[in-house]
Amino acid sequence: MKPTATGEALKEIVKEKYSKIAEQEKELNESSCCGATGGCATVDFKVMADDYTPLEGYVADADLGLGCGLPTAFAQIKAGDTVVDLGSGAGNDCFVARSITGSQGKVIGIDFTDKMLEKARLNADKLGYKNVEFRKGDIENLPLASNVADVVVSNCVLNLVPDKKQAFAETFRVLKKGGHFSVSDIVLVGELPEGLQKSAEMYAGCVSGAIQKDEYLSIIREAGFANIIVQKEKRITLPEEILKDYLSPQQIQDFTTGKTGIFSVTVYAEKPAGCCAPGCCD
Repeated sequence: MKPTATGEALKEIVKEKYSKIAEQEKELNESSCCGATGGCATVDFKVMADDYTPLEGYVADADLGLGCGLPTAFAQIKAGDTVVDLGSGAGNDCFVARSITGSQGKVIGIDFTDKMLEKARLNADKLGYKNVEFRKGDIENLPLASNVADVVVSNCVLNLVPDKKQAFAETFRVLKKGGHFSVSDIVLVGELPEGLQKSAEMYAGCVSGAIQKDEYLSIIREAGFANIIVQKEKRITLPEEILKDYLSPQQIQDFTTGKTGIFSVTVYAEKPAGCCAPGCCD
């Protein structure tokens, strides 16, 4: 289940898709396979997303229904914090974070899709927030100085980044010593049944870049992070009408009751306060 395109080509695919998403209604995004159009519109993406509506700071116009968790709710943000959201979209997590940081804090959203940035900035203007800004940038090369963020959040975005090691290295760089991140993402556990792999990739563009959970956590560890905790884990249940096209009844039972599968995870990790790893002492 690795992306069929790499590097700049993959980024252009993602950018094109999310430009279209920015212009669609939330209901269409939820029912069209991570916002993609064609090929998988019969599968409901809402099984991945969690409900933001109870969270303070929730803004309906900023919720495009594309996440796979609630990282901001787990991020231990405090009043006055500087928070960076990687892949900020229309600003959903940024506005939830702003409700916690208050006017004395700062929230910075990073996205590389012009139409998403336009939508996010319009939402921020409507809310009158002067301490929420949105910058155009690449997650593998963040437009931020080192050691500026208390907290980094991200929701179902890092799995789409071609170079995940560089993405987490950049996250490490921009965090202050003692800072931390909370990110929600899609990972795999075990090898998916061969007949299902293509279907699962169609099922959500978010899944196509997913890697094994152990590898994902290893990349975080190798970037220099400590106190790595899986805060939440949720199995993504593929609809039976998809499964039966590719698997026998026995294979369906084995897949749905076994440990192999597609999972949404929310992961927390800290940049050590006393470290001197690359980027830590800059």
